[in-house]
Amino acid sequence: MRLLIQRVKHASVTVDGNLVSAIKQGILIFIGIFKTDSQTQADWLAKKAANLRIFEDEAGKMNLSLKDIGGSALVVSQFTLAGDTSRGNRPGFDYAARPEQAKPLYEYFSERLRNEGIEVQNGIFQADMKIELLNDGPVTFVLDK
Repeated sequence: MRLLIQRVKHASVTVDGNLVSAIKQGILIFIGIFKTDSQTQADWLAKKAANLRIFEDEAGKMNLSLKDIGGSALVVSQFTLAGDTSRGNRPGFDYAARPEQAKPLYEYFSERLRNEGIEVQNGIFQADMKIELLNDGPVTFVLDK
């Protein structure tokens, strides 16, 4: 499982011109799910994302977590994060989980994040989404498990 986490001032998802979800300060999480992933990876990554100290304290140091600031998370499924670019110029997706495996793990990850006390909004699984965000920093991290 791979997360691409961006610290944001705000972020939103639009599908077919309709606003689906939006958050204010927090993190935008793009999640890629691999064939070999299970709830074990989702548990670890949800806890890590909720507690990752990437927000500045009063001294300007990254010392506060999403929990500490009372921020929200916008979770968006992105199968291209499981793409393999090691050969040729066209990404391969042999390692990406099929939708019937990925969707339940995507939903499970979001629920585990909620269980960490985080307000979670979601994109629409398999939809053609338009993502708008104001990256804060920019601060971006990739977490693999």
